Amino acid sequence: MKSLTRCAAVLVSALHLAAAATVTYDFNIGWVTANPDGAFDRTTIGINGKWPIPQIDANIGDNVIVHAHNQLGNQSTSLHFHGLFQNGTAHMDGPAQVSQCSIPPGGSFAYNFTINQPGTYWYHSHTGGQYPDGLRGPLIIHDPKSPFKGQYDEELVLTVSDWYHEQMATLLPAFNSKGNPTGAEPVPQAALFNETQDLKVAVQPGKTYLFRMVNIGAFAGQYVWFEGHNISIVEVDGVYTQPAEAEMIYLSAAQRCSFLLTTKNETSANFAFIASMDTTLFDVLPDDLNYNVTGWLTYDDTKEFPAPALVDELDPFDDITLVPYDNITRFGEPDKTIEFNVIMDNLNDGANYAFFNNISYKAPKVPSLYTALSAGDLATDPTIYGEYTHSFVLERDEIVQIVVNNLDSGRHPFHLHGHNFQALYRSEEEAGVFEDANVTEADFPKIPMRRDTFVLYPDGNIVLRFKADNPGIWLFHCHIEWHVTSGLIATMVEAPLDLQKSLTLPQNHLDACAAQGIATVGNAAGNDVDFTDLKGQNAPPGRLPDGFTTRGKVALAFSILSGIIGVVAVALYGLAADPSAHNTQDNIHSKAAATAVTQTGQSHQTAGSLNSSEANGETEPKEVLVGAGTGAGAGRTS
Repeated sequence: MKSLTRCAAVLVSALHLAAAATVTYDFNIGWVTANPDGAFDRTTIGINGKWPIPQIDANIGDNVIVHAHNQLGNQSTSLHFHGLFQNGTAHMDGPAQVSQCSIPPGGSFAYNFTINQPGTYWYHSHTGGQYPDGLRGPLIIHDPKSPFKGQYDEELVLTVSDWYHEQMATLLPAFNSKGNPTGAEPVPQAALFNETQDLKVAVQPGKTYLFRMVNIGAFAGQYVWFEGHNISIVEVDGVYTQPAEAEMIYLSAAQRCSFLLTTKNETSANFAFIASMDTTLFDVLPDDLNYNVTGWLTYDDTKEFPAPALVDELDPFDDITLVPYDNITRFGEPDKTIEFNVIMDNLNDGANYAFFNNISYKAPKVPSLYTALSAGDLATDPTIYGEYTHSFVLERDEIVQIVVNNLDSGRHPFHLHGHNFQALYRSEEEAGVFEDANVTEADFPKIPMRRDTFVLYPDGNIVLRFKADNPGIWLFHCHIEWHVTSGLIATMVEAPLDLQKSLTLPQNHLDACAAQGIATVGNAAGNDVDFTDLKGQNAPPGRLPDGFTTRGKVALAFSILSGIIGVVAVALYGLAADPSAHNTQDNIHSKAAATAVTQTGQSHQTAGSLNSSEANGETEPKEVLVGAGTGAGAGRTS
């Protein structure tokens, strides 16, 4: 029987009864074979020869050290510890070319940080859209002083995810190509609980369980519900909340939710729990797609495991109504407001890209953190980080407001590294931009909910607010991995002068860069002489022109002219007397009928010879080509 990964809360607490400990993990990251949906064996990224990868457990206050050894052979990698603020250790955040160089094949890297926040998190690759290949797992920080301690008997960790049968190395080039001009994201083949299907979770009657749930998927948001049981939400994204009763929740990619569930007092039946992928995100629904995954609360494994019942509607709890347990009030009016418009559009390579305000992210030649550390006083100049990192420099302790207007018809879960934020406002779908919402400061909640990943609705808007009290280089991005790879990223450069005073890069950081020939000083273009000179910076393909170029106008003119000539030629040809008909008429008068029949046969043979010549490329029947323009490729010029 497949079993649920259990947080051994009693054991972990026993191991940490003393003061904060050092918790060390050695991870050999390499390829294994997996088949979690029973449909297709595929090469998957595992750790220490196993997949699913290990859960990281620690107590609040612990020092965590992760020794990562890249044994993939053909891919670089890095690890991001999603939701951890990395206070004082911004160089341990993990995104390649942001806070570090990626770990090359054969290389090793030590992540070393202290955790001062409790809750439910996860870790995953943050290099090259890699984590959907399997490098993703839960990270749980236990809190001996949790306000809910004593209200439950056991902790259970439950991940939900989507699964692809193809590797990202195959899917990404096809997705980011001119062959996919609409930017249609690949649809996953399956949904998973704890990286498997048909999961059975053994429970005992009359007990209360703390479920820690994480969506570690690449794309699909998930509706989740437990038949015959309600839940009480007590934490989202590491933030304790006032208990909130719910029948159904929605978890986007990267979101977490912890809830209390009390079992029934008898064991007469087992109960299904279900995750249903948000199919509004998908451009197509393949006929063979099963967008649901089912598990069971197992009271008695000798009894039936019933199929889930149909639901009338998907109506999840609205997370913006949650109230943080600590009752922290709304930050004051912002010192800085950043407004983003989300746009999906094509560039001149024909592929579809994602944009914040007409900028599609492109990683710099020097990791942005290293630029901040090596730029001296120029570190406060956002331009040195490169036009296409879309960087904003924040002063320490500024109140920063981010407004995101969705000019796209899909949902987007936005994540901020290094912080959680207060979610002040979210419009309904199709509401347009925030500027037109007629919402004022007085309309925002006095005690807003906080989390680090928040969903923006189609053609709607959101307002987020946070305090810039954590020096570092922090990404703000959509957590749909397809949109990360297509550029929906901006960079927050927070208190860079403070970083220079407090941070020294470890040697293994410098070694990872040296092994790949990547500079560790300089601006986004790798220029360490003149930080304001960005010649040679990495850039996405060029913009499509607004309207026709001169070349396009000339091509269009010649196409129109050719069409007119073709029409005239066909008309004249049709109106002209038929010479063969005239000759035949003369022959009727001057020759016997047998001769006329012979000429007709010769005429047919001549036509046949012309067609054979055309097939061999020897001649062109001009009258056939002049009038072309109604078939496939009509009007195309070369």
